[in-house]
Amino acid sequence: MTDLTTIFKNHKAFIAFVVAGDPNFEATVDQVVALAEVGCDLVEIGIPFSDPVADGPEIQAADLRAFDQYITPQRVFELVVAIREKTTIPLVFLTYANIVYQFDYAAFAQQCQSLNVAGLIIPDMPLEASGELRPTLDHYGIALIPLIAPTSDDARIAAIAQQARGFMYVVSSLGVTGTRRHITTDLATLVAKIRHATTLPVAIGFGIHEPAQAMAQIADGVIVGSAVVHLIATHQLATAVLRDYTRWMRRALDGRTADTVD
Repeated sequence: MTDLTTIFKNHKAFIAFVVAGDPNFEATVDQVVALAEVGCDLVEIGIPFSDPVADGPEIQAADLRAFDQYITPQRVFELVVAIREKTTIPLVFLTYANIVYQFDYAAFAQQCQSLNVAGLIIPDMPLEASGELRPTLDHYGIALIPLIAPTSDDARIAAIAQQARGFMYVVSSLGVTGTRRHITTDLATLVAKIRHATTLPVAIGFGIHEPAQAMAQIADGVIVGSAVVHLIATHQLATAVLRDYTRWMRRALDGRTADTVD
């Protein structure tokens, strides 16, 4: 099983998010392979869900396109099988609590283990609700990656850090996912508090979409979701533009000049 902390070892990590089955099964496989080939360190695969409370309009629309392709949780595992035939890039799932519950905790975790899906991000499962699932994931070596809200105080951060696995996912702004022109959260102070509570790497997501927001000086990595999903929705040959976009962000994270990308 991939140790997720290793993706942050040698440089700032670029983490991209795609929705499984958007616009179709084969395209998602190609998207993940393309991202892996040009410097993406980890791909977050969203399992389509009917009530994605953390997701904004861009990702909700992608979920609907995936449903049109009859993408079920079991079909997502089949998609990962196809991905694993072409790349060993680290993968995690973004999913919702009811999906894992309905699938059966142990069965879901066992499938993840067999396909080297190293972690889960579950936006609607706060720390207080994770006690039933966490031992099962620990048994199978699957990280439950926590979300840290901008409003989290020291005590809350410490409690989350004590149970955290993989890395700390910092939510840059209140609200749902979606690109933002300006991020007003005092992320430097928030990240400093997290680093006081844990040695796990810190990645920032929600709203990040361009190099100026990459925040390489603050965090160990960035997570880009809605911007990647938008590129997939608006470009027929999405793999080419995903490669260009990843190179653009990779240069920014590495401290090199980032040219403009459409």
